[in-house]
Amino acid sequence: MPVIDNPQSARRVGNVLGAQVDVLAWDVALERLLGWARARESRYVTICNVHVVVSAARDAAYRDIINGSDMATPDGAPVAWMLRRLGFAGQPRISGPDLMWALCERCAVEGLPIYCYGAAPATLALLEARLREAFPALRMAMESPPFRALTPQEDAAAVERINASGAGIVFVGLGCPKQERWMAEQRGRVQAVMIGVGAAFDFHAGTVQRAPLWMQRRGLEWLHRLASEPRRLWRRYLVTNTLFVWWAGRQLLRGISRRGAE
Repeated sequence: MPVIDNPQSARRVGNVLGAQVDVLAWDVALERLLGWARARESRYVTICNVHVVVSAARDAAYRDIINGSDMATPDGAPVAWMLRRLGFAGQPRISGPDLMWALCERCAVEGLPIYCYGAAPATLALLEARLREAFPALRMAMESPPFRALTPQEDAAAVERINASGAGIVFVGLGCPKQERWMAEQRGRVQAVMIGVGAAFDFHAGTVQRAPLWMQRRGLEWLHRLASEPRRLWRRYLVTNTLFVWWAGRQLLRGISRRGAE
């Protein structure tokens, strides 16, 4: 069973196509994240769906960023399924949108500020309205960075604004792989837990409709997104899903072969 233990945090991860994805329950994930957030620890968390895992398998530098994160959750149902096939029985899917919502609920109760970084101003306005309606006590700040590379001065100013806000959690919605690279660069500078939540801002703002629960539970959320945005996403899903199935099957067969030789 491919397990890597981190004695500093009693962390367990499973190897999914070379990406080290955390093996943990929902309550453990939430308490670990909130503990870091209360202490204003500089951490970053990657949310690993099929696209992230396959991108990591194809790009060593990106894989290092994923494997260097403080937590990597199994966002995609196929990734959680792969962990279960590797021997981690009962491993749930811990998706970015659901994790963000659960953390916002807890932060509202605890009075812990959050910061949302990314997306267009119109999307953030809708997101803020939705969060204020759902969690009136939630303290939050929103920032839409320019859709270009920031200068060092602009980047430093953004970090200063985030730190000055007192946020314990920074939800980063810059899209993959930009958000993971940005978070890795800011560890040690941003005094908060950074979580790359991808399309969660759009889902919660209502600008993109999320798949029905029955599709989410059956690992078909990708199909719903493809049907919603076929021109933008067809190539991504055609390539990444095919590669994931092929490489995951090959990894599992290698594992069976090794066990048979023992």
